[in-house]
Amino acid sequence: MDEIEDELFQHQAVLLNEAVAALAVKPTGVYVDATFGRGGHALKVMEGLDQSGRLLAIDKDPEAVSTAQQKFGSDPRFSIQHGSFAMLGQHVARQGFTGKVSGVLLDLGVSSPQLDDASRGFSFRNDGPLDMRMNPAMGESAAQWVARAPLDEMIKVLRDYGEERYAPRIARAIVAAREVAPIETTAQLQAIVAQANPSWEKGKDPATRAFQAIRIAVNQELDDLHSCLDQVLDLLEVGGRLVVISFHSLEDRIVKRFMRDQERGEQFPRGLPVMESGRGRRLRRIGKAIYASKEELAQNPRARSAVMRVAEKIA
Repeated sequence: MDEIEDELFQHQAVLLNEAVAALAVKPTGVYVDATFGRGGHALKVMEGLDQSGRLLAIDKDPEAVSTAQQKFGSDPRFSIQHGSFAMLGQHVARQGFTGKVSGVLLDLGVSSPQLDDASRGFSFRNDGPLDMRMNPAMGESAAQWVARAPLDEMIKVLRDYGEERYAPRIARAIVAAREVAPIETTAQLQAIVAQANPSWEKGKDPATRAFQAIRIAVNQELDDLHSCLDQVLDLLEVGGRLVVISFHSLEDRIVKRFMRDQERGEQFPRGLPVMESGRGRRLRRIGKAIYASKEELAQNPRARSAVMRVAEKIA
């Protein structure tokens, strides 16, 4: 087993079979894996393509791009773009696939290699530099954000992105601590948050919500998701599928609302004579939300919060 195969093996793609089945891969189709990660979903999609099929992958993380180039770089059916799926339209247009895409997959959140690498600063389980950037070469690190964010902004991020009920108390503790010494490591931040949190949830580290919130803010994850969804319908062909795997309620709420609104079309006052074709419906939801099976959860506990939604373009 070579190094890249070993890395793919270590990172278990969540809802792998379910996601690829939902894409309904056609041998000649054009597909976009907008969150390549370590390529688990991409590998499965590629198995369903013939020599005329295409897979465009995108990822913010340079390590993910390197993995993609080593694993699939010599395959003419495959290409990888380094960047955010917020620029999905540009990446697809560059390949000449606008309006021709058969399926788009979004596997949101962070990958296991990112979480497990202490040097990336995503997790408090192993002490490391407080970074959290999916692209370490761009933007503001978590340490920089923690050092400069005003109290009101910090409260809002912890409350809105982490759904942290003790956001004001924790934010005040962070602000007080940074006045004494810079907060530069994951262990420092974890200890500050844990001490400030008066109610620890059973089985969950008290810093979990705060770390999630700061990571989302640093990487602009929800803004990027909104931008991507705004573009995706113009890229898909009629009958093309959108498959999204979310890992927390904020993401899932955005995806669920987007699919619902595009399925309902424009809403008019009751009694107004509007033809069905005038409502502008563009999507049809496929089935209900899908969750990881008991068998998958036994092998990969990180799949416990995953929820997948699927929709098909109809116009």
